[in-house]
Amino acid sequence: MTHLVSVAQLLHLQRSAEHGAGPAVRLLDVRWRLDRPEGRPEYVRSHLPGAVYVDLEHELARRGQPEDGRHPLPESVDLERAARGWGLSDGDIVVGYDDNRSVPAARLWWLLRRSGIDARVLDGGIRAWVGEGLPVETGDVRPAAGNVSLHHDDDVSLNHDGVSLNHDSAFDVLEIEELGDFIEHGVLLDVRTPEQYNGTRTAGAPVAGHIPGAVNLPAMVAVASDGRLQHPDVLRRIFASAGVDADTAVGVYCSSGVAAMHSVLALEHAGIRARVYPGSWSQWSNTRGKPVAVGILPSGRLTTV
Repeated sequence: MTHLVSVAQLLHLQRSAEHGAGPAVRLLDVRWRLDRPEGRPEYVRSHLPGAVYVDLEHELARRGQPEDGRHPLPESVDLERAARGWGLSDGDIVVGYDDNRSVPAARLWWLLRRSGIDARVLDGGIRAWVGEGLPVETGDVRPAAGNVSLHHDDDVSLNHDGVSLNHDSAFDVLEIEELGDFIEHGVLLDVRTPEQYNGTRTAGAPVAGHIPGAVNLPAMVAVASDGRLQHPDVLRRIFASAGVDADTAVGVYCSSGVAAMHSVLALEHAGIRARVYPGSWSQWSNTRGKPVAVGILPSGRLTTV
């Protein structure tokens, strides 16, 4: 199943749509970063022709209490309303991109794929597009409302190749109550920086450290110097260094559930299925009584939230 598209592949999809030989292609600009969560100014200055801006903080997450984590998953009805506002209709192919190594675009990809939409990520983002000498637009695109219907977990949807987009472990979640048992038989990847993992940096969390038993593998090791994902063979070697292969039960968490979905995208690109713990460290560290490990080892020195 295709999760990434190159610039050349995107152009081919667009040409096919223009000639009636393929489904409509909708471009979504998901520019966002932790230190600058509002990406609309950058979008207005320059974006791919026809791309619609997506607000990660307000459309790809919902407001919650601290114990829900920083970026709780949006309710299905709210995500569907947002998707219609982006102009999405049933049968469209969605291509998301950003200027942050595909981290926020991967959040869009994960949420829409989980909801039955054929969503893909432009590998290399807007920099790859501009690097090919292709045109950009300024201003804000306000599309006509679409009619897309998002599917719930118990629905079944097929992509354009007849492959199920649901009932796929890549789009399953790990709940906080499951993590203890999961670690007993699988590998839980902590994809934050080593400093966050070992407890020398909190990054806004009330306590520092990691979930006991989790293995550190920073998300950005999956990204090449040009901002694209590494080749699948390289990714498989990287994940093998953390004890992960195609036969491993894998869970992933980060600070707040955004970078973790990028790691799931990288794992999928390498042919490895994984589940996301959406609450991530922002939820775990705000839940009374949860154990915390400090240090470079998975077991670490234990304390309690």
